Amino acid sequence: MKPYSKDLRLRVLSVVDRGMARKEVAETFGVSRPTIRRYLKLRRETGGVDSRPPTGPPARKGDALESALPDQVSRNPDLTLEEHRELFLDEAGVEVSASSVSRALKRLGLPLKKSPSRPKSATKRSAAAGGRG
Repeated sequence: MKPYSKDLRLRVLSVVDRGMARKEVAETFGVSRPTIRRYLKLRRETGGVDSRPPTGPPARKGDALESALPDQVSRNPDLTLEEHRELFLDEAGVEVSASSVSRALKRLGLPLKKSPSRPKSATKRSAAAGGRG
């Protein structure tokens, strides 16, 4: 989730400084009261309200997956998510989840095969053969 803009942070703190109740500020600006407390604490500790950089290592799997998937899907359009995941592991040597493959396909606007192919049941009757009509 992206942080709120610096402008919004400054406006929120400005009205809090003028004495408006935090509950009313939260309703007016569409932020939570804990968010207002965090902004006040941040300003008290650092003197500013700039958002902090994201924590943790940078994402590396998503970029690799998104660059490989278009070619992979064009070569193998009938693979399931799990099969695409396994193929990506074989080709790129990077392990990802089926959920990651699904999200990447959605972001790229690529088609998604939802389930493995199954042979038609021999016991089902077709509508033309014996169905009511």
